[in-house]
Parts: sequence; structure tokens; C-alpha cells
Amino acid sequence: MGDTRNEPPGKPGINPTWSSSAKDMVSTALGASRLWATFGYGIVNEVYWPSTGQPQIRDLGFIIAGPDGWTEVKRAQRYSISMPKPYVPLPRVVHRGDNYRLELEYLVHPLRDALLIRYKLDGDDLKLYSLISPHLNGERHDNTAWAGEDLSAQLGYAALCLRNDSGFSRASAGYVGFSDGWQDFDKNGKMTWTYPEAGEGNVALMGELAANSGTLALCFAETVEGARTLARSSLADDYDDVVRIFTGQWEDWGRTLDIPHASPEIKHEAQLSAAVIKIHEDRTYAGAMVASLSVPWGSSHDDLGGYHLVWTRDAVEAAFAMIAVGQLTDAARTLAYLVGTQAEDGSWAQNYFPDGQGYWEGKQLDEVALPVLLMAKLRAVGHLTIARPIETMVEKAVGFMVRNGPMTDQDRWEENSGASPFTLTATICALVAAADLMAPEERDYVLSLADCWNERIEDWTYTTGGPLCAPHGVDGYYVRIAPRSDQKGLRGVVEIRNVGGEETAAADLVGLEFLTLVRSGLRAADDPGILNTVKIIDAVLRRETPSGPSYHRYNGDGYGEHADGSPYDGKGIGRLWPLLTGERGHFAISADGDARPYLDAMSRMTGPGGLLPEQIWDSDPIPERGLWPGKPSGSAMPLIWAHAEFLKLLAAQADGRPSEALAVVEQRYGGKRPTAAQWHWRENSPFDALPAGRALLIERGAPFILRYRLADGAQPREKPSAPTQLGMHGVLFAPADLPAGATLSFSFADDASEGGDLTIALG
Repeated sequence: MGDTRNEPPGKPGINPTWSSSAKDMVSTALGASRLWATFGYGIVNEVYWPSTGQPQIRDLGFIIAGPDGWTEVKRAQRYSISMPKPYVPLPRVVHRGDNYRLELEYLVHPLRDALLIRYKLDGDDLKLYSLISPHLNGERHDNTAWAGEDLSAQLGYAALCLRNDSGFSRASAGYVGFSDGWQDFDKNGKMTWTYPEAGEGNVALMGELAANSGTLALCFAETVEGARTLARSSLADDYDDVVRIFTGQWEDWGRTLDIPHASPEIKHEAQLSAAVIKIHEDRTYAGAMVASLSVPWGSSHDDLGGYHLVWTRDAVEAAFAMIAVGQLTDAARTLAYLVGTQAEDGSWAQNYFPDGQGYWEGKQLDEVALPVLLMAKLRAVGHLTIARPIETMVEKAVGFMVRNGPMTDQDRWEENSGASPFTLTATICALVAAADLMAPEERDYVLSLADCWNERIEDWTYTTGGPLCAPHGVDGYYVRIAPRSDQKGLRGVVEIRNVGGEETAAADLVGLEFLTLVRSGLRAADDPGILNTVKIIDAVLRRETPSGPSYHRYNGDGYGEHADGSPYDGKGIGRLWPLLTGERGHFAISADGDARPYLDAMSRMTGPGGLLPEQIWDSDPIPERGLWPGKPSGSAMPLIWAHAEFLKLLAAQADGRPSEALAVVEQRYGGKRPTAAQWHWRENSPFDALPAGRALLIERGAPFILRYRLADGAQPREKPSAPTQLGMHGVLFAPADLPAGATLSFSFADDASEGGDLTIALG
């Protein structure tokens, strides 16, 4: 006799979590549907609705029960997954046990906000049970669930309904960890509880399917009534017709892919990578690209943000990849979306929900430069008509870079401020790329600034005689990042936040950021400084795995699982990043023309469905945690940046040059450090010596009076600043005004806090 008490015990339930980020596959339809589904361990994980930024359930799985006991299929982990084609995301999963075979097909309805699940259970005297954990609106303890003819839940303006075409023999609602369906089986060995409602908590629902074959519909709407309407309508649709519409739309898109010639394995991964990026595009906010439809180490915590947020950097990297495989319209939509999310000061939020609402509050200069580079690339391939909104975006972005560069508040790993080779490269290239869209005076100014910053990259980021020189037989190398000059620059220290805020000398840390100097055309592949640093990263950061070579972000990184494989929790051990395998492969093309070992390696670093993760495991196997050398860790999977890097590397291998490279940058610099006609002195990027024959522009972001003298004992002179361009003000000295061998001493007369004269040795 089942337990028919009205109130399930255990309210409000244990603290909720998300699902593991180790996904098998992701899917969406290309029609009107606003639903994105993810799958892991052979079951449904987070489902996002009505945009890619809003997960609504933790998971939807199955229990199989019979005379010999019961099995939760996600825990058994005995399954296979396949799709009709790599660019048709219709996952078919087969779970196998000693006495059962469960076949599942997951179909996102192209015309309704619905996920259809066709199921078929084979085995003697078996029953199938579905379990779903609502997590509506990302909230923790406020869901209410009802169990009856269908399984439903609501929180605010989000509701779901899970309905079976043959109905449920019985159903129950409970609180996770106390009275949910899994606890019922764990305690009683079968389904005994039939609670009709669980209110305002971390709830779960279970239903016994009335038949061992049929179709489930999981639907979302603003109300339970609306979700029920969608569920009933979806089950009334002819399933085969829905499949034909779904696959037809993806087939039409897939035929437009321009994949370079490659081995069958690489071509398969490339087609899948393009589809994964396409799947991550929002429809309510067309062009929005979240970094991943997952929450890293999600099964251990309940982070509202996760990776289902837009990072401008990741979105632009994905758009570059779309250009590389011929999807120009898709890339242009992302650019238009970024126009819509730009702040009035010209920047973009560190990350944000698809509707543009900011989440974290950092400012990253590369995320301001990259949309300008995307504009320039679309223009270069003939798929951009410069309209006023585009011009405005570029003007605002360039203004922000001019006023705030060259130092960034955060590097591309979102950890430190200062001079990053990656950020400097993006900023310089963006200024050059935008110059011809500007008025003549502004154009000349931004090119002067770009030349000055380009010439000074090594002053800020290249150390000679650093601690890594002698062990590796080099005389210098590029650092991962150098602090600002007021924090001693290359002689300063860098805080490694993900190991508890430990500080390390900047010269001790290397990363792959410098490789973008070659990829962009600012430095040549055979530049001695580049070769020195390649030698160091190959010795310090590279690891050989069963999948092939990969790289750590930097030595001492702590963003990854602990040594025992337990999840990252603010501390850990940094693991290997497949996207960095791609970055090293790009250098291989520049150096010797062959990136095939890196492409092959990336294609083997995937999960069961071919998805590329953020990180792969680099230690001994830990089978009980699903960690195997060279295979995905518990970090975000898929990561669209990793899939984008794979596609761009394949395109670069075919073309012999980086797919995102801009001719205007290559022609201006030709891989060589320039000799800038004018140096720009700023308080965030000062210098104490000026080469002979250069003009000097002392700048600030507001009007000032410069007090200066050119000889010891001379009477100080004063000169008011004049507006330069884009909100800056400066005092200009022509080369003839600066006698070689002299010293310019100066201060700001209107700055009461000025502590003494600054000096620049001339010539």
C-alpha cells in the first residue's frame, strides 16, 4: 500500500546543485522553439528556456525496476550515444544492463517550447520511472511541484510540465534528499510514495510510466496551464513529422558549411564543432553566444551564473570560427548583438546574460577590442555594410581603448591587471583596423598610439635575465602578465587568486598569450624573443597525454580539480586546456606549416559525444570520478571557445595563415617591431627614456598645466594642455624641442597631490 500522506517530509530539501558539466551533447532546434537541452551520462541535464541564459531543471533521468532490483541509468554509466550526422543534434542513447535495454531519442521540437523523448524499454517484467528535478528560474528553495496525470512545477513566471503519451500509473512529488523518488527506491527498493504536492523547496518529481514504450514531452511556459497545453499539443503532433522538420532545418544549415578538406575524423569533429557553436546562439536575443550550456563542476554547487553567460571574448572567438567555415550571416548577427550590449562608455560588461544584464563587474580591454576586430574581419570578407550603429560602436570602443589603454583591469583569464601580450595585441590591432573609419585627425592619432604601444610591448612584457632564462638556455622571454608601472611592472608580483591569493614574481610566470603576436602579424614566427618563449612554454607548460600534447594556462595555475579529483572550489590545480593546444598549433603553422598533430590531439580530447571541454585531466586515472588522462575533466563542456579554436586551426592549416588575421595589420607592421614617430607618455604607461628623433606627447584624460624644464637649474616653464583626440588632453614636444642628452623634468602644476618631478632622459 503506497504512502498517501498529503505532506512529503523534509521540506525544503537539501541544498540544490546543478548537473555535472561533463555533457554528452547539446541540442536545440532551428525553428521557433526557445528551448536548449543538454545531456550527460545518457540522460537529460539542464534544459534552458526561454533563452540560453536560463536553466530551468537540474536533470531528467530514469530508473528501471524489476524482480531483481532497480537501477538508475545515469549511475550505471553503461550507454552509447550517436547522432544521424555530426551537424544534426538528434541524440540517440542506448542504455544496456544485464537484464534491460533502454533506447532514448531526444528531440527538441522546432515549433514549440518542448523536448520530446521517445523511449523503448526491453526486458522481462520491468517498469520504467522518470525523475525530474525542477530548478525554475535558477532559484534554490522556492519551487512548487505537483504530481498527478502529469508532473508539473512552477516558480514565478516559469512553469514546466512533463507528460507521457500513455500516462503515468502513479506519481509523487517530494523534497530532494528526503522524500524524492530516488530516496523512495533507496529506502524501500520500489516506488511506495505518492505525494501529490511539494511546495516551496528543492523539489523533485517521479512518475511510473504506464507503458514501456512511448513519448514524453517536457514543456515550458509562463504558467502550468500553458506548459500543459504545449505538452498535450506536442504529443498530438506526428512524431515522425516533427523529426523531419527538425532534421530538415539542420540539414539545410549543414549543407552551407565550408569545411576544409581533412581526414574523416577531423571533418566529423569540425562539423560537430560548427553545430555546437550554432546550438549556443540565442533566439530571443539573436546573435548572443553563451560560453557554454553548462555549469563547471555543477554537480557540486548551485552557481546562478555558471558559463551560461555571454563573454564578449568567447562570443567573438565563436564568430571568427563561423566566418572560417562560411557562416558569415551567423557571425554578422553576433556583431549586431554586441552593438546592442555595448555600454555608453564604449566597453562591455565582463560577462552578461543574453538580455544584456551584467553579471560580473570587471573591465577587460580585449573584450572591447575584439568586437572591432570582428567588424574588420566581416568587412574584409565582404559581408559588412558600414551603417551608423556599427560606426557608433567602433567610435565608442576606440574611445574606451584610447582613454583606458594600454593596461587592462583584467587579463583574458579574468584574474590580474596590467600588461598582457594578448590584450595588447588585440587593442593595437583594433586601433589599426578602425583607423580608416575615423576622421583624418582621429585616424592619425589612433595609428600613432597603436605604433607607440606596439613598439613598447617588449618594454612591458619581455624580461631579460629572468629566472627561467638559465634553465632553458635563453636570454629573455615574454611573461604571462606584468603589473602596472606603479606596481613595479616586470619587477613586480602577480597575485594568483585561485590558489588563495599567493603572490609570485611576474618574471616567474609564462603563458601562451604571446603567441597572438605572431598570429596577428605584430611579430614574426622566427623573432628571437618569440622562439625563446616557445622553448620555455614547451618545457614548462606542455604535457603529453594519451590524446596528444596540451598546455597549462600558466605555471602555478589553480583553476581545476584538486589532486584527489574533487571539484574546484575556489582553489585547486590548473589542468590542461585543449584550446591552448589549438593556439600552439597556430604557431606551428606560422613556423613550419603543419598543425596536424595539434588538430589530431584536440579531436581526441573530447567526451563521449565529441564535445570539447575547457580542461582535460593530466594526472593518474581516477575511475570513480570519471577522470582519465587526456580526457575531459569536470570543467565546462562543451566550451565554444575550444570548438572555435579547433575550427580556426583547421582553416589555418588549409590556408596557411590564421583565419582571423587582418591584412591591414600585417601590411602596417609586417611582423616587425615598429619605430613609432611619437611616444605617448601616460601615468598608466610612463617611461623614463625617449629614443632620439621621436616626438613626445604627455597625456591625461582631463585638461592640465604642465610645468617642465629641459636643463638643470633652468627656470620651470608652464604649458597648458590642448585637446588631442577622443577625450584626451596633451602637451606635445616635437623632436626639435628635445635636445639629445638632456633630461626633461616635469610635473602637473594643477595637481596638488603631485609628489615631485618626473624625468625622461632624451636621446
